[in-house]
Amino acid sequence: MSAAKTLRALLARSDMLVAPGGYDGMTARLIEQAGFSAIYMTGAGTAAAHGFPDYGLLTGSEMADNAAYMAAATSLPIIADADTGYGNELNVTRTVRDFERAGVAAIHIEDQVAPKKCGHLDDKQIIPSDMFVGKIAAAVAAKRDPDFMIIGRTDARAVAGFDEAVARANAALEAGADMIFLEATQTIEEMAAVPARVNGPCLLNVVPGGKTPSVTYDEAEAMGYRLAICPGVLLRAVVPAIDEALAALKRDRLQMANPDGDVPVAESFRRFGAGEWDVLRRTYAEG
Repeated sequence: MSAAKTLRALLARSDMLVAPGGYDGMTARLIEQAGFSAIYMTGAGTAAAHGFPDYGLLTGSEMADNAAYMAAATSLPIIADADTGYGNELNVTRTVRDFERAGVAAIHIEDQVAPKKCGHLDDKQIIPSDMFVGKIAAAVAAKRDPDFMIIGRTDARAVAGFDEAVARANAALEAGADMIFLEATQTIEEMAAVPARVNGPCLLNVVPGGKTPSVTYDEAEAMGYRLAICPGVLLRAVVPAIDEALAALKRDRLQMANPDGDVPVAESFRRFGAGEWDVLRRTYAEG
């Protein structure tokens, strides 16, 4: 079963799907080992891993290449951030083909002006609605795998209001989008209104400290959301841990010990597939 078909089957279940945010092959493997069923390739995390803020500074090729590394590292379906599609309808067509070739199951394309910004920052700009709908239509037409999912994301709430965001969401569905990502609702009432007023399945972006109020996953599911992505869950954990480890190394002039005991080097490598490569080596190098 293809990754896209697997994702569609997961979304067809009665319970809401939760996809933690990964940004490289390591985090993709760890999410799978933790027992989740899908992965979200976070654009913010991918940008940070390349040394940039989430300001739309990575190219489409860089994002698709990162998606390919992640897809190769896991058997789970990946929903990938494809930003604005990296240009006009022609660029969107190439973007869809590049991400399909990378092996992901779905991408979302938004209506911000390029270069975009994180959806929970201020001073965003959006393109006209007809241009957004044209991009979505081009993305749908560019699919080679009918199961590959196109998610229409609108950032219009912050710029033009909630009603305009809902209108754009429904226009994207009419153009063929499989799901809607209405970014940065600002109240619980707006959050609950999205699945009620949008004529198709909806995605919730969970960003602690962002514009959208916090709810439990059970509450989001009860509102009618089918997919929740958690872009920053690993990045927010990793940065303080790295800061702490480096501070200890600088202070104590030795590597910080693991409080649960040192993990053997071989075990660390096993988490990232050493066993598979050992079998290949024994099979072919040793006859």
